Amino acid sequence: MRERTEELNDTRFEIIRRLGRAAEFRDNESGLHVIRMSHYSRLLAEAYGGSDEWVENVYNASPMHDIGKLGIPDSVLLKPDKLDADEWTLMKKHTEYGAEIIGDHPSELLQMSREIALTHHEKWDGSGYPKGLKGEEIPLEGRIVALADVFDILTTDRPYKKAWTVEDTVKLIDQCAGTHFDPDLVPMFHAVMPEILDIKEQCVETVSFS
Repeated sequence: MRERTEELNDTRFEIIRRLGRAAEFRDNESGLHVIRMSHYSRLLAEAYGGSDEWVENVYNASPMHDIGKLGIPDSVLLKPDKLDADEWTLMKKHTEYGAEIIGDHPSELLQMSREIALTHHEKWDGSGYPKGLKGEEIPLEGRIVALADVFDILTTDRPYKKAWTVEDTVKLIDQCAGTHFDPDLVPMFHAVMPEILDIKEQCVETVSFS
């Protein structure tokens, strides 16, 4: 019975990870973004000092952060140029779409997945979206994923930009501590940087995952 329960849990986690990767593939990405940022999120959660179960849930829920992009039209999601005001308004809806896709389920993992999808674009100073939450109004896991997500996006090539250097990205994150990012998480981000860089090196875009 214990082995069967573990097998079911592993299957559930794998489905969540692969759904997260599906959203990335639609966004012309390889799917490695969700792998890297989920590891970065786990490292930040460990540095924060949460329970093993909570850390594991952050790791397994974070790949679902952009699942709502499945609801964004290709004309907006794949547009190579800058979005106009109406298109940007629609793009921001992916947070709410993600929460709707995941739904309201009693599973702690799915509840966390929903919170992350909904809040990973909120900002510490209240200038984020969709609800303009401020400070600790933003769930901790959402604040963690916000930092992990931005770091990975900036340090990798995208169709619309070249990768930033790690040095420039870290400098920006430091500048945005207390505005975009939770100021207490930024020093923890620095503390786990060696492990983050190891993961970044292992999960480069030329790697193929089955």
